[in-house]
Amino acid sequence: MPEEKRKAELKISGMHCASCALNIERALQDRDDVYDARVNLAAETATVEYDPTKATLADLERTVGDAGYEVIRNEAAVRIGGMVCASCAQVIELSLTDLDGVYEARVNLATENAHVVYNPALVTTSDIRAAVEDAGYQYLGLEEEVSEDVEAKMRQEDLRDKFRRFTVGFAVSIPLFFIMLSGVPGMVSLPVSINLVMLVVTAPVFVYVSAPIFRAAAAALRNRALTMDVMYAMGIGVAYGASILGTFGVVLTAEFNFYDTAVMLASFLTLGRYLEARAKGRTSEAIKKLVGLRPRIATVIRDGREVEVPVEDVVVGDVLLVRPGEKVPVDGTVVGGESSVDESMITGEPIPADKQEGDEVVGGTLNVNGVLQVRAEKIGKDMVLSQIIRLVRDAQGSKPPVERIADVAVSYFIPTVLVIATAAFLVWYVGVGASLLFSLTVLISVLVVACPCALGLATPTAVTVGIGRGAELGLLIRNGEALEVSERLTAVVFDKTGTLTRGKPDVTDIVVFGMPEGRLLTLAAAVEHNSQHPLAAAVVRRAESAGITVPASMRFTTFGGRGVSAVVEGEEVLIGNQPFLEEHRIAISPEAERRITALQDEGKTAVLVAAGSGLAGILAIADTLKPTTKGAIADLKKMGLAVTMITGDNERTANAIAREVGIEDVHAGVLPQEKALEVRALQEQGAVVAFVGDGINDAPALAQADVGIAIGSGTDVAIESGDIVLIRDDLTDAVAAVELSRKVMSRIKQNLFWAFAYNSALIPLAAGVLYPFFGITFQPELAALAMALSSVTVVSLSLLLKAYIPPAKRGVLSEGDARGS
Repeated sequence: MPEEKRKAELKISGMHCASCALNIERALQDRDDVYDARVNLAAETATVEYDPTKATLADLERTVGDAGYEVIRNEAAVRIGGMVCASCAQVIELSLTDLDGVYEARVNLATENAHVVYNPALVTTSDIRAAVEDAGYQYLGLEEEVSEDVEAKMRQEDLRDKFRRFTVGFAVSIPLFFIMLSGVPGMVSLPVSINLVMLVVTAPVFVYVSAPIFRAAAAALRNRALTMDVMYAMGIGVAYGASILGTFGVVLTAEFNFYDTAVMLASFLTLGRYLEARAKGRTSEAIKKLVGLRPRIATVIRDGREVEVPVEDVVVGDVLLVRPGEKVPVDGTVVGGESSVDESMITGEPIPADKQEGDEVVGGTLNVNGVLQVRAEKIGKDMVLSQIIRLVRDAQGSKPPVERIADVAVSYFIPTVLVIATAAFLVWYVGVGASLLFSLTVLISVLVVACPCALGLATPTAVTVGIGRGAELGLLIRNGEALEVSERLTAVVFDKTGTLTRGKPDVTDIVVFGMPEGRLLTLAAAVEHNSQHPLAAAVVRRAESAGITVPASMRFTTFGGRGVSAVVEGEEVLIGNQPFLEEHRIAISPEAERRITALQDEGKTAVLVAAGSGLAGILAIADTLKPTTKGAIADLKKMGLAVTMITGDNERTANAIAREVGIEDVHAGVLPQEKALEVRALQEQGAVVAFVGDGINDAPALAQADVGIAIGSGTDVAIESGDIVLIRDDLTDAVAAVELSRKVMSRIKQNLFWAFAYNSALIPLAAGVLYPFFGITFQPELAALAMALSSVTVVSLSLLLKAYIPPAKRGVLSEGDARGS
């Protein structure tokens, strides 16, 4: 048998010279399943001939990666129409992953999109489109190509179509149902049979209402897939087909009159999908709100004139005019004017921030009261808002591990139900000897009542709504797995500087000896104004905040990091540590030494100030705690989480901060690169660890932790640093992120419970297990109604998350918003 060969082209980055290309060729050619490999350095591609029965593209990519290079992958977010159940999502995933060159395809039923990772040399968006359409679904376009207006229009048209179909179906089937139930005098004297009349009346209605179901079923069967449409088509097809056979006396008799039932079944199924589509449309409202923040028009100052242009035409460097009541078009820097800017839609901070020349502003925020001139710095996809939208959209399409339960259940669900329906029919008809009419009714009821849709929607709807709710609260959760792991946390590790503390030293205490406090600050600030040291800057800030006019100084001198000196208003002033002053014969009294020791025990740096020939005072400087640090630590402890602090500071300073905030486990003197090792040590002890850091020098520890929580502030959002990104520089949000994760996972578990419970209870009921004991049967019409309500119930439970306020934030948000689910 001839060996199978396939040729693939990989786009490679990281090659710098001919030896790089040679290394990659050798690595690929050393594989037993590769026949030939040629690397083109200029084009940065590798052409590989390989045996597809022994190797996949992912295997080849790993080989390139092991050689120290990277294969370039493209990612596409695709909007898809026509999905109605979890099995539809699986059919599309299989259709996409069957494409040679697609590495991964994730389809989200709730958001109706697919995230596809593919090799651009082998697969194009046209191929992706063809795969979706061949599977029997609608390719609506790439995410960035489908505007919110177009998407809303398509959704409304779909809802109107479903509404028309089930309205027509019920308008005909309900009267017919009551006619058949009660009988109408004179029917017996009709010149033709009632069955023939019912056929003529219902045929056009049945075709109109059920056509989408049969079309979807046919497409699924063409792709050798079993979906709920196949089952529904079987259920209503058996009902209507049996009625036709009974009408003309072929095999069956006239008692098999399911015309009204078949139309009502199709109507209930369509009603269920209408309600489900309406509910699903609300799961992505957070994204719609974020997209709605994007301004469409910008006023640009060009050649001294104000010109209105579409925001897409703004380029970096343009100066924009932003009037009161207008949104800032793009990210930029204020170059003129002063105003307050409402950033609550981005940061969650309710109080408008004052902006003046040199301050940064974020696109999408609202200018409140002044006129600003803003120089454009980031536009389009580089804007903070665009990054947030992309992050939230990607996260909503991700799958947490718990969804695998539903995926496995769905893959076995339909074959199992078909077996149950067939077995129930045979048991009643052949085993028990029930009538064919009763047995067919049982078959139809089982086919119609069973539905994996609730299972398929249980996780993605909760993830979509929960992550969207997090975005509204300023909590950016990057993927569903972060939600699941956050719910299982046992320990939280904090970086100190910039996380627990402000990351900027401030003067905390002023001790004076024979001199007014204002005079001490005046002298100290006059000297320190010449220095660039962070402690000097803290002294100058304190003086300026006290309204002190800082005088000029003369003969400023630095003494090797121990201190500084200068002459201020004719008086020599020395500032530094205790040994520095003692070198200059400045006496330190026992009282001063006691105060210095006490301040140092509190983790503060004591800066001594001498004027003339004596000690004038002590300025205590420390990196102060953030206002919400103590409360956040206390809340985490109440949640049963162990809290640890890691810092590069000395033990005295670290322990002082830890005592103040209530942390007992302290690791001091830890270098930045060693923080990840500390996190790993906790994990090896069995802890599930979250690391909270500023997302800059804490990147290794954030990556090592089970959940990395990166703190941002305004425009400085470290999007790529953590699994969870806090837009505001507020530790309360770290607590809220854990609380939200627990709430979402709790809702997912509730959804899965009700989805499993629904099918576990109603399928046996439809199969007639209670009929021998209580005479209870499940009519097909009620079965269809129950099926419709199951999915709506699950989606509605997920939608309750839209109103959830994490307890940590309930005191922060307004009364009108503080209503948890």
